[in-house]
Order: sequence, then structure tokens, then C-alpha cells
Amino acid sequence: MDSITLTKHQARKIILNAAGLARKAQFGKGPEAVYKLIDHLGFVQLDTNYVVERAHHHVMAARIPDYQNEWLADLCEDGRIFEYFISDSCFMPMHDFRFSLPVKEAFKKHGKVATQAEGRLMKQMMDQVERDGAVMVGDFENDRQEASSGWWDWRPAKVALERLYFTGELMISRTKTFQKVYDLPLNLVPQETDKTMPGEAEFARYVIRRTLGALGISTVREMAWRARRVKGNLVKKELEKMVQTGEVKKVAVEGLKGPYYMLPDQQKDVKISNEVFILSPFDILNIFRHRLKDFFNFDYQVECFVPAPKRVYGYFSLPVLAGDTFIARMDAKADRKQKVLIVHNLHFEDVDPDESVIDKLIQSLKAFVRFNGCKTIVFTKSNKKTYLKAIRSGLTDTHIN
Repeated sequence: MDSITLTKHQARKIILNAAGLARKAQFGKGPEAVYKLIDHLGFVQLDTNYVVERAHHHVMAARIPDYQNEWLADLCEDGRIFEYFISDSCFMPMHDFRFSLPVKEAFKKHGKVATQAEGRLMKQMMDQVERDGAVMVGDFENDRQEASSGWWDWRPAKVALERLYFTGELMISRTKTFQKVYDLPLNLVPQETDKTMPGEAEFARYVIRRTLGALGISTVREMAWRARRVKGNLVKKELEKMVQTGEVKKVAVEGLKGPYYMLPDQQKDVKISNEVFILSPFDILNIFRHRLKDFFNFDYQVECFVPAPKRVYGYFSLPVLAGDTFIARMDAKADRKQKVLIVHNLHFEDVDPDESVIDKLIQSLKAFVRFNGCKTIVFTKSNKKTYLKAIRSGLTDTHIN
């Protein structure tokens, strides 16, 4: 039960290793690396923002060399991963399917009560799917009768399908253009998959292990966030038991309040490469902004949620990590028609990257341009003209071969 004491430097190494960012290709290459990464993290968050390539693909491309978007779709098609809304919309390994059931049950018990009209529409939707097969929102006529005050201004057909998805009657697959297709679990979940409802303690322990496995070091608040949909969950209670038995180690980090927790097998000497990673705002490393400030001294906010006059760095600035240090943030947009990646602002932090780091940043920029389906890159501005000049030179007149 003795607490482990770590420096921030030691803690960062554990966090980066857990996030799959200790080195390039930490989970290998090719399609199987995609599954290994999802299975390790437990979930990869989806996001619909398409300023640059969507977040779930970005997470993969940052870690897996020459990543292809269809690899993720193939895993869904093969029944090895599935999409659901746990703490956020995400992809999960199919063998964790049963641990989505408590969340679905929570939506049934505590979700907004459907009106009679909504209930009738949901029954009609289920009847149609059971009779005719999978459906999309576009299969239904615009059934809005008046200006909606419902979920995100959705029309009734969309609300009905999403309710059925949240409660587990329907599941989601995606088209190549990322549109949702609603189908019966029977058609998407392999027959051999365990579908038994976990007990309250088992669910709590699953959340604890998965959160610690993905974050490396975590507070109880971050674990509870993952389980927040399940009211009255036992995360705090089971965590105390796991600390008592040694299944989880209590951690003190120098200079931080804590307490923190970690799995015993994460207490090892981790080597961090000096590779450069251009990350999504919704990467597992970035979803808890306070952790970036506490452990990495990086004060970050994705400003697409900030009113335009109040933005400091840009609409969709991407964190740039070198080794265990955030060296920059890059506000970028992919002009897919012109095949140009436009960097509106490349803002360097108060750091002094050496020539080797700049060279690695150049290589990461080239890969990021290709990943976004572009051929060239242009820069509008940067706060470090010397670095930008070196980058432009290294990009060979900004043409990506």
C-alpha cells in the first residue's frame, strides 16, 4: 500500500508509453497494428470535424506508418471492433462488448422519457429494420413538423434512431462517407461474442483497468468520467479495494496534488524517442486538458469551440509533440479540392528545438500532408521565422512526393 513517488519526467514517460507515443510504430505496422492500438487503449474517440482528416483516423496515422483509412473500416466489417457512446463516441474492441451493456441500460433508465409519438416512431423504426434491414436517416422523408427543440435540432426520425442506438436496440456501422447506418446487433456482433451483463463491481474494475491502461497514470476523477453514464457506479469503492490488494498502485507525483494511480506493470523504465508527432485535439493524450498543463506544462484548448474573436492560435490547432515536450501547435486545414494543406498558424512554444527535431518535424509534416490527401503545403504565418524558413527549405519547395 506504500505510495510510489515519481518525478514529472518519470510520469510523462509512463503516460506517453501508455498512449502509444513512446516511439513510432509502437504497435507495429499494417492493419493489425490498428487493432492492437484500439485493443490497448480500449477506445478511440470519433469526431466528425473534417477540417483535417477525422480524429479517429488521425490517432491511427500518428502512430502507424503509412496508415490507410480503410483498415479501420475493415476491422468493423470483420466484427473485431464496434462503435458506441461510452464516455464519448468511440471505437472499442468487440471483446469488450459486454461492458457497453451497463451504459445502454443506464440510457434506458435515466435517459429522457420518450413521448407517445416518439415511442410509436421508435417501434415503427424497429419494425422496419427487422423486416427490411439496415436503414439510414436519409431513408426517411423530412418528418419535421416544426422548429425542433430536441437533441441538436434533430428531426424526429434522427431522434428515434439515436435513442434506439443509445439504448442498444440498434447499432451503428458507417458508409465510406462516414454516414451512419443503423442495424440490429444480431447482424453486427459476432455470434461467439460474450453478451452477458457484467456485475456492478466487474464493470467498475473494467473501467479502472481500461482507464489506467490508456492514461498510464490517472486520478479517480478521470476514471469516474469514463463511467459517468452509469449512475451510482462503484469505481471509487472498487479502486480502494484494488489498492488494498496491490492490483493498483497509489502514486505521488512531485509538484502535483494527486493522488494518482497506476497499474503495477506500468512501473518500468520506459525509453522515449525524440520522434515528432502531430496529434489530434481528440487524441487520448489530449482529451483531459488539465493533464497537459500539469504533466507537460502545455496550456491547450481546441479553439473550434471558442468564439472567433477570442481565438488565440486558430480554429483547429493541432498539438505537436517532440519526445516528451510539446514544441508547437499547428492550425491547419486541408483544401482537398486543390490538394493543399494550409497551415494558418504554426506557433512554437517557449522551447528551442535543435536541428534534428526540426528535421523530424519536417518528415512528420510530409507524412501529414500525404495522410490528408494533399500534395503541397503552404504556411500563412509563424511566430518563429527562423524555424519556418528551415522547414520550408526542408520541404523542397513545399511539394510532397
